[in-house]
Parts: sequence; C-alpha cells; structure tokens
Amino acid sequence: MRERRESTLADRRAREFEAFVAGAGGRLLHVATLLTAESPGHSPEAQRLLVGALAEMYAEWDRRHDEDPYDRTRQELVTRFARSAWRLRRRARTWDAGADAGVLVRLVPQERLVVVLRLYEGVPEEQTAALLGLPVERVRAIGTRAVSVLRSTRPPRLRAPTWRDAS
Repeated sequence: MRERRESTLADRRAREFEAFVAGAGGRLLHVATLLTAESPGHSPEAQRLLVGALAEMYAEWDRRHDEDPYDRTRQELVTRFARSAWRLRRRARTWDAGADAGVLVRLVPQERLVVVLRLYEGVPEEQTAALLGLPVERVRAIGTRAVSVLRSTRPPRLRAPTWRDAS
C-alpha cells in the first residue's frame, strides 16, 4: 500500500514537472541562448545550462510549494551562467563571431545578464541587483553601457542598386 502511494506521488510529481517544462522550456531555452550569445539553431552551451537548471528544479520540486518554478529555474540558470561565464569569455576570444553568433555576442557576460534579465525578462533593477549581488546603481550603469553598445553596432547598410547594376 505504501509503495503504491509513493508510486502515485512520483507519477504526479513527474506529470507536474513535465507540464512545467512543456510550458516554460522554450522560453527558458531562449533565455539561456541569449545569455550564451549562441545562435538559436545551434546552442549546445545554452542547452547544457538549461538541463542543469531543470535538473536542479526537479530535485527541489516537492520542496518549492510557494515559489514560482519559472522564477526559481531562471535564478538557477542565471547562477549557472555566471559561474561558467569565464569559460565562455575565454572561448569567445578565439571564437569567430560570424553568422553563427547571437545578437548579444558583443556584450561581456555581465552585460548580457543585465540586458536579458532587465529587458527580455522584465525583472526590476532591485531584483536583478539582488540576484547578481551588485548595487542597484551598478546594474543601472551596466545596463546603460550594454544598451549603448547594442545601439552602436548596427548591421552594415545594403547599397541600393543603381541603374548600372541593373543592366
């Protein structure tokens, strides 16, 4: 009887977690892809980060009754990215930022964290500062600098065809 009850609880837990991943997995993968600055079609580092964050969330699933699982998983994702960012930065020095690169590739990891949390996820400055362990003023400065870098890096303009080119 006890084994049957435990089996039922495990099945319910698995179904709940599967429903969570089905609903939030795509958005969380997009967040991870933005953080790692990989292309959306090929993002092995982002997938690795997300699998680790989801595994941690699954391990804590029963203990997180009052917390939003999306927020908790995003926190874990951000923490894992921050811990591994030094490897990504070192690899980026030798990596050709060509067509495979993501939009945020020109930003350093800390700038990417602030831009993704503040602009893409809509996390308030105070919460972003607390999550990253930085003062609010520093988060504001990092965000301002990152946005100015993004605005200054426009794709090259295409030259309009002239009559000579058309012939």
